[in-house]
Amino acid sequence: MEIFEWIRLILGGGLVLCGLIIFLIELYGIFHLDYALNRMHAAAMGDTLGISFSLVGLMIFSGLNFTTLKMMLIVIFLWFASPVSSHLLAALEVTTNENLKEHCQVYDDLKILEKELKEEKEVTGGKEA
Repeated sequence: MEIFEWIRLILGGGLVLCGLIIFLIELYGIFHLDYALNRMHAAAMGDTLGISFSLVGLMIFSGLNFTTLKMMLIVIFLWFASPVSSHLLAALEVTTNENLKEHCQVYDDLKILEKELKEEKEVTGGKEA
């Protein structure tokens, strides 16, 4: 039974450590990326992955009990809430930023996008990538 405890310790510790590394990468992205949408993407992905890894590691440490269920529900809630909130923030940034054309390609009209997609299909012979 002692081997099982060591496996739980190593696996749980590894997942918590991976979560912390993801948090550090997230912090680097937040403070070193130039544009707001890039920083927001780094924050959203880092939160979702980092918290998930950390909580799964803590679930392994905790064992099979009611606390594990609560942590699992937190992970599921964050998987739904974080992408939705970051999408809303990105939509707000796109609608309120007057200098958006400086940072990324903006399609003024849907017809321009459809035209480019049609030209791309003609070049590739109708095959989807």
